[in-house]
Amino acid sequence: MFRRVLVISSLLLSLFLSSSSSSSSAQTCEMYGFSSNKVFSSCYNLPCQNSFLHWNYNSSSGSLQIAFRHLMLTSRWAAWAINPNGLQLQTAMIGAQAVVAYQLTNGTMRAYTSQIKSYATTMPEGNLIYNVSDLTATYANNEMIVYATLALPIDTTTINQAWQEGPVTNESPGAHSFENDNTISFGTLNLLSRQYARAEKLQAFSKNLHGMANAVSWGILMPVGVMIARYAKVFKFEDPAWYKIHVICQSSAYVVGVAGWATGVKLGSDSTWVEYRGHRILGILIFILGTLQVFALVLRPKKDHKYRFHWKICHYSIGYLVILLAIINIFKGYDILKPQKTYKNAYIGFIVALAVSAVWLEAFTWHVFLKRRSESAAKKPQGLNGANWS
Repeated sequence: MFRRVLVISSLLLSLFLSSSSSSSSAQTCEMYGFSSNKVFSSCYNLPCQNSFLHWNYNSSSGSLQIAFRHLMLTSRWAAWAINPNGLQLQTAMIGAQAVVAYQLTNGTMRAYTSQIKSYATTMPEGNLIYNVSDLTATYANNEMIVYATLALPIDTTTINQAWQEGPVTNESPGAHSFENDNTISFGTLNLLSRQYARAEKLQAFSKNLHGMANAVSWGILMPVGVMIARYAKVFKFEDPAWYKIHVICQSSAYVVGVAGWATGVKLGSDSTWVEYRGHRILGILIFILGTLQVFALVLRPKKDHKYRFHWKICHYSIGYLVILLAIINIFKGYDILKPQKTYKNAYIGFIVALAVSAVWLEAFTWHVFLKRRSESAAKKPQGLNGANWS
């Protein structure tokens, strides 16, 4: 029976990884096809706000043809901009030359240009320093696409870009939010190399690695390892066997988890302008408690040791606490990275299946324990009139 649980856990893990992989590929811009039959030679998955940029660029003429895609609900505006003044952390939008679009209540699209002169801008209409042509926008299937052609200085190779989204009230754009994603939506784009600036592309990869490593280690392998330790003994596994499986599972989870944690620390040190304080504190606490669990395995007292009972209480309590905090922090990570729902739904499915299995196994464990205790009591020698021998 316990082997079935292990098989189910393995299958759920495989489904989680495969769904994550398919979700990741679904997010890439390379396979996207425009319904207008437009073709763009270059594209990049922007690192936040569920946005993508496609472009064609002729350096000899300075003609930049773009399609800015943003996944969003209605009653929101979306904008993409070039900032010729540079990208300071607190003033990335000041001086930006933006193309803006949103849907009117009658279903038609409004697309126009706007010069950004304040950080809390409401995107007023105005001419840009660049000539803009072919400015249009579409909205379908919760996706806004803004098309435009901009005339840049000849031989431009790199631009400072920013992108943003905000509310629409009474058919007029309002100031955007100042949450984390809204304050980091800018970067440098190399128009000729067909890729984002190397540092920011590496950061996007590091974010995905951080999320995947921590979800698989702290969020999947750790709970499975705890279930092995808790329930394997009921199925009469030999004592060294279940313990070795438990140690291998938890040690593997710890190694992968430390790699994910270290990646998160590096991401935090690189992103000095934004801090996910709650996520960071929980991550550090999980790492400390997880490290204590590793030392607990090394310093495990023998069964007849006088401190064995106290060790078990500490080991069990910290283990369950680590899993609880890890699950909470994984969902915080989903809220920060905002991947496609497939990631989150797959993990929720895994947690639900694991919880159902744990409830069933817990009930079965108590059934077996009570049955064995009654059988053991029945085998004890009885005295006259049914009294136990003393």
